[in-house]
Amino acid sequence: MQLNRDVLTESYRKMRTIRAFEEKVHDLFETGALPGFVHLYAGEEASAVGVCAHLDDEDRIVSTHRGHGHCIAKGCDVEGMMLELFGRRSGVCGGKGGSMHIADLSKGMMGANAIVGGGPPLACGAALAAKTLKTGKVAVTFTGDGGSNQGTTLESLNLASVWKLPMLFVFENNGYAESTGSGWSVAGGDILRRAHAFDMPGFQVDGFDFFAVHEIAGEAVERARRGEGPTLIEVKFGRFYGHHEGDAQTYRAKGEVERLRADHDCLKNFRQRVTEAALLTGSELDAIDAEVDRAIESAVAVSRKAADPDPAVDLLTDVYIRY
Repeated sequence: MQLNRDVLTESYRKMRTIRAFEEKVHDLFETGALPGFVHLYAGEEASAVGVCAHLDDEDRIVSTHRGHGHCIAKGCDVEGMMLELFGRRSGVCGGKGGSMHIADLSKGMMGANAIVGGGPPLACGAALAAKTLKTGKVAVTFTGDGGSNQGTTLESLNLASVWKLPMLFVFENNGYAESTGSGWSVAGGDILRRAHAFDMPGFQVDGFDFFAVHEIAGEAVERARRGEGPTLIEVKFGRFYGHHEGDAQTYRAKGEVERLRADHDCLKNFRQRVTEAALLTGSELDAIDAEVDRAIESAVAVSRKAADPDPAVDLLTDVYIRY
């Protein structure tokens, strides 16, 4: 599939923004500047951006505890996200959600989820609403390899298939459910094989290759919009950091992360592909890099100075919904 310059530029910008955001969050957390807990998406950028490139603000996604990348890929405001991680009142969730519950419904981002396997049932609900209201919209649930083994996920696969819901099950298999290898914990070896059990199309794709993810996701999204039901996609790749910040990663082979960064970086792969094909130039990509870095630094500067929530005003707001 030949992508035009605008799509290529925006896709690189979003992947580069995710990388820069996560690298900065890593540094901030390491120095104690951020409260709470963070799980970083660096190394996995091609999955979120390759899928979300086919979605608009009315399409819905549900994320995991590793949700920053999905937020950015779906178009959430980076400054608002950084403010949220700092716990500031002007964050996208008013400083109340933090990293593991970050959301922006205006962008169709229904939220990160600290409950493993908690996302698929929510995506089923969004997909059922789209089907019932005949909006032509789709829902996507991003789930890790650990979450793929949860009963909630298996029930959701069954429900989506029986009701032919317009949705994608994107299983991001980074090799470890926290510290447990997916090769040991997933019966049959591949999450992909579950597609057959639940009577839906299934694909396994190289998560370091943006173009491969983009192509498969595009086909699955169009299939869902046509009313032909759900698709399962297993994205295989590796994360550049631990399960969470502070993870000693003693379960990983010596040099594993270094090899991933050197030989399997989706940003390097993207840059090489587009420059060799003369689709974009190195200088154009460098300019995007610089622009992104400035935006991240600006977001941090704003967040450091922003106000905390006011208990007298904000304590009980956004707690209960009123109809």
